[in-house]
Amino acid sequence: MTALEADRQTIIQAYLYGFPLVFNLDQVTRYTTTGVGSNPAAPFNAFSHARTLAGPADTFVTINNDTLYSMAQVDLSVGPVELRVPDTAGRYYVLQFVDAWTNNFAYVGHRATGTRAGTFLLVPPSWDGDTGDAVVIRFPTTVASIVGRWAVSGDDELPAVHALQDATTLTPRNPDAVPAGLALPDPGVPESALFLEKLRVWSQQFPPAPRDRPLQASLASTGIAVVGDSPEVNGWKLTFHAFDHNLDYFEIGALDDDRFKIIDPEVRIPERAAAALGGLWGNHPYEAAYIVSYVDDHGDQLAGERTYTLRLDPEPPVSAFWSLTMYSVPDFYLVENPIERYSIGDRTPGLVRDEDGALTITISHERPADERAAANWLPSPAGDFRPVMRMYEPAPAVLEGHYTVPAITRSAG
Repeated sequence: MTALEADRQTIIQAYLYGFPLVFNLDQVTRYTTTGVGSNPAAPFNAFSHARTLAGPADTFVTINNDTLYSMAQVDLSVGPVELRVPDTAGRYYVLQFVDAWTNNFAYVGHRATGTRAGTFLLVPPSWDGDTGDAVVIRFPTTVASIVGRWAVSGDDELPAVHALQDATTLTPRNPDAVPAGLALPDPGVPESALFLEKLRVWSQQFPPAPRDRPLQASLASTGIAVVGDSPEVNGWKLTFHAFDHNLDYFEIGALDDDRFKIIDPEVRIPERAAAALGGLWGNHPYEAAYIVSYVDDHGDQLAGERTYTLRLDPEPPVSAFWSLTMYSVPDFYLVENPIERYSIGDRTPGLVRDEDGALTITISHERPADERAAANWLPSPAGDFRPVMRMYEPAPAVLEGHYTVPAITRSAG
C-alpha cells in the first residue's frame, strides 16, 4: 500500500467514524442559532416547541408528521439541570436523549416512565455531587439533545398539547452559570478541511465511549469497513436496528439488551454514519420501529408518474400508533401537496376500510378520481420518493418478524 493510498484510507475511515458527531453538532448549532422549520431557535438548556405539525418548510432529514416536536440542546457544563414533565393523562409522548455521538442513552415518556408528572436530574458525565432523591439521568457527553415528541391526532388537540409542552421545563441548579457551548473550529482552516477540523475539536471536547478511543487515536489504514445493511422484506428495508450503535450508556428507559446492539465495529461505525445521514435522532426499535422502501413490487424505483397501493391486512400491531410518511429523494424532506397530507395512519380521520376490514392506501402524485381511493390518498412528489412506515411501541411480532408489511403494488396502466 502506497503512502497516498494509506492517507486516502485514513481519511475515509475518519469520515465514517466522525460523520455522526460533526453532522449532529451542526444540527445542534442550527437549533440554538436559527431554529429549524416550526421549531424556533432556543438557547442551551431551554426547550424549543413546534406549535404545528411538521411540513415541507421543516428541512430536517426524515422528520415525522405524527407528533409535535419539543427540542432542547442541553449543555451540562453549567452543572446539573432539573427536568420537569407534566401528567399527560395517557397521551403518548417521548423525550429521547441523544448524546453528541448520536447514542440514544435514555428515554422518558409513555413506554419508559409512564405518563404521570415527574422530575429528573440531568448530570454531566463525571458528576459526583448530591442528587438527593431525584431520578438521575447521567449524560455520556456534556452536550446532548432532548428530542421530544407529543402525539397529535388533529388540530383540535393542539391547545392541550401546547399546555403540556409549556409545562415541560429545564432549570439549571446554578442559574447564573453560562453554558460553554461548542468549541469553535480554527477559522484559518480552509473549507475543504473544515470537516476534519470540526472532528478534531469536537472529538476532544466530547470524548467517545472508551471502546472507540483506540480507533480515534489511530484511525489506522487497515481498509474500509463494510457498510452495514438492513434486511429487506417485500421491498421494505427493515431499519429496526439502524440506531442500535449505543453499547455503553444506559440510563432510564434505554434497554441494555443484546437484541438492540450492533456489536461488530466494522458494521457499527458505518451504520452509525448512515443512520445520522438518513434519519438523525431516530429511536431504538422498541420505542419506534422504522421501515423504508424505495421500490415497488416489480423492484423499480417508486416514482410520481405511477400510481400504487399498499394494502394492510391487518394493520401494524402497536401499543401507541403507526403512520406512513412521504419523503422526497434524495433529500428525505416532506413534500408540498394540495391537501397538505404528509402522512397517513391509524389516527387519520375519514379513512375508508375495505369490506373485509383491511386498509388500502393509494399513493400517487395526482389525486385519485375514485372518492374511496381519494379518502385514503397519500400524495407523492412528481419525482422519485421514499415512504417511511413508523410503528410506535411496536408489538413483539413486528421486531421478531412475525408481522410484515406487504410490498407497495404498482397499479396497472
